[in-house]
Amino acid sequence: MVAGWFTQEEDEDGFRLLGTRCSACACVFFPREDVCCRNPGCGGGDLTETPLSRRGRVWSYTDSRYRPPAPYVSDPELPWQPSTLIAVELEAERIVVLGQATDGVTMADLAVGMEVELVPGVLNEDAGTTWTTWHWRPVEEAGTADRGVSGGPGVTA
Repeated sequence: MVAGWFTQEEDEDGFRLLGTRCSACACVFFPREDVCCRNPGCGGGDLTETPLSRRGRVWSYTDSRYRPPAPYVSDPELPWQPSTLIAVELEAERIVVLGQATDGVTMADLAVGMEVELVPGVLNEDAGTTWTTWHWRPVEEAGTADRGVSGGPGVTA
């Protein structure tokens, strides 16, 4: 877990990414900014921690077909399993946040504009430590639960 990037709540409803908001221009930043406003047109203001929206819309997506280099942690003895990456636009904050999809979500399950929600995930585990991160999961729409992962092919947002 990167300290200060998200809340560490027990349940999914309390799990939130944490950004910062400039008091002068109201711009929101993620990852958080604790030194100065990144907006080049702003004279600067106080930066305050702000929890970000838990839901957003798919802005873009792709998959990772290769093992990333260090510092990413993976076991070189095991075959690489591709993961799906999603860029999500948070409407209230007007920013795009990149993250990994939950296990089992593939590119075929996604569409630009689809609603997704933030959930806690595991980046890596060893005998004594679990490193927590965030994942994006498609939001189930009424009548789509019987088709597996919601928002699959043919579902429009």
